[in-house]
Amino acid sequence: MVSWAFLKTLVRHFAAVFGFVLVFAAPAFSQSSASSIPENAHAKSYGDGWECNLSYRPAGDTCVKIAVPQNAYPTNKPYGTGWECLHGYIEVEGNSCDKVFVPEGGYLDPSGKRWNCLRGYRKIDDICQKIALPENSYLTNDTSGPAWRCNRGYEAKGEKCLAIDVPEHAYLNGSNYGRPWTCERGYFEQDGTCTAVFVPENAYFDDAPYRTGWKCERGFEVSGDRCIFIDLPENAHLDRSGNRWECDRNFQRTRGRCVLNN
Repeated sequence: MVSWAFLKTLVRHFAAVFGFVLVFAAPAFSQSSASSIPENAHAKSYGDGWECNLSYRPAGDTCVKIAVPQNAYPTNKPYGTGWECLHGYIEVEGNSCDKVFVPEGGYLDPSGKRWNCLRGYRKIDDICQKIALPENSYLTNDTSGPAWRCNRGYEAKGEKCLAIDVPEHAYLNGSNYGRPWTCERGYFEQDGTCTAVFVPENAYFDDAPYRTGWKCERGFEVSGDRCIFIDLPENAHLDRSGNRWECDRNFQRTRGRCVLNN
């Protein structure tokens, strides 16, 4: 039987041998890994392999320096130019960075590569032209339509805003086209003025478009500019409008009367 003392001696022996191997093998492994990384490169933070330092890019098993122009910074990307222009500069022909020209009345776009005009200015080619606002107008913020519109109560006439002549018994309607005013209830437009609607006896005011401005009450019908009483013949009744009549069921209209269908 193997004694306990012998086993302890055997364990110490193997531990010493294993430690010796680690001490001499580790430097060799480290030296081997370091020797495989080219100049101007470093080991990747994650995974195996290496990558070039900033301002360098891979070329086979080496790292070559990138020519970064003035007003640019290296991107450390293995494709493209390997650099980008600073904010406020724009790339020119792939080899330089020129300052973005911002005209008077303009500002640098958040992208840093373009410019826009300030409010109150409009872009015309390479400049920002100040918008001339006529009296009684306001800016529209519309880059494709009119730069200004007239205040309520005024209308554009050329480059001016002139007061709208609203006739008596009318009010502004706020329409962007057509007549800018509308006659009040009880009036209709006639030759640029608002004329009172004449409502005959047995009628009431009706503001429906394309009508006379009044409508006969039920039981009356239009006759010229009056409303006359409808004299219902026998076997007849008023229709849905209340201003005409029709024959009862099973009767037909013949010469102003309702005769029985045979």
